[in-house]
Amino acid sequence: MKQTFDVAVIGAGVFGAWTAWHLAHAGQRVLLLDQYGPANARASSGGETRVIRMAYGADEIYTRMARDSLRSWQELFARIGQPELFRRTGVLWLADADAARARDSLTVLANNGIAHERIEGVELRRRYPQIAIPTDGWALFEPDSGVLLARRSVQAVVDDFLRLGGELRRERVQSLSSDDDLRQLHTDGGTTINTRRYVFSCGPWLGRMLPDLLGGRIFPTRQEIFYFGVPAGDARFSAAALPTWLDFGRDYYGMPDLDGRGCKIAHDAHGEAIDPDTMERMPSAARIAHAREFLALRLPAIASAPLLGAEVCQYENTWNGDFIIDRHPRLDHVWIAGGGSGHGFKHGPAMGGYLAARMLASAPAEPRFALANLRTEQQRTVR
Repeated sequence: MKQTFDVAVIGAGVFGAWTAWHLAHAGQRVLLLDQYGPANARASSGGETRVIRMAYGADEIYTRMARDSLRSWQELFARIGQPELFRRTGVLWLADADAARARDSLTVLANNGIAHERIEGVELRRRYPQIAIPTDGWALFEPDSGVLLARRSVQAVVDDFLRLGGELRRERVQSLSSDDDLRQLHTDGGTTINTRRYVFSCGPWLGRMLPDLLGGRIFPTRQEIFYFGVPAGDARFSAAALPTWLDFGRDYYGMPDLDGRGCKIAHDAHGEAIDPDTMERMPSAARIAHAREFLALRLPAIASAPLLGAEVCQYENTWNGDFIIDRHPRLDHVWIAGGGSGHGFKHGPAMGGYLAARMLASAPAEPRFALANLRTEQQRTVR
């Protein structure tokens, strides 16, 4: 069976969904393919919640993308009648005297007109007594940032893409060989697809799909997320009293008790390398114990709280955390988008718009997103 489209987008996570949406919005006939379905449980975009915040230290490019993306997310949610997919909890970056990145963020946020506040230790303890603040502690607060309901948000983008006339298929695309000129796309189900352009936005499968180009340069790693119960009758951990928070000094972040699920806490450091198809997604006793040790330092009232739930997902990073959004070096009609895990979800709208503009209007390229920058060692600096 043969089908013809203007563009085929392989991978229906947040990058692929928004790229397909922008292309369809521009009048392209777009086929979106995903082997397990949009924002499925194996995908990097498949979790329940993701942080959206603007502060990135001196990395102004990501601050601007996050600012623009938040507007796009909110506009979509308002138009489809689902504003609850964004929760304006505020985001609190917990810092100390040595936190140069947090201080750099103050300047970048101000230069880009983004609401923010520096909160010193005494006031920080008064506002958030549930958080243990060290003597030299302070925080950067973004009142307009918060939480995206991730899985549902991606599925909302895909639904809107379908309303624009796009097509979605659940099929596994065959990996490419080094001599494949990709004039046709073949799936395990026997479908042959003819299209003028291709976008590979396969998340942790990118290295497998394009092994000669990306093998050993995309790093899928195991990440564990936990939900701890709050004390009965204790409102200090509700979204009204506790913002979403980041503690980069200890590689942790978390969220208040949203929808009665408990306080979310996750370790942002890279876990071990995994296969996203076969990884067993059961939480480990060692990671639960590590999370409790952190809670004892920062949120001691819930350090011994019961574990209400857990998610085991994955990151798929480049060597330093920069995105890859570029044209294939040998095949002019093939584009690649990925490498965003740990911080990329929020940027989906801006990323998709950037890629669509490059594909359709030859918009200027951002050098940091070039394939030529990829390395085979891990040394993440963007987060």
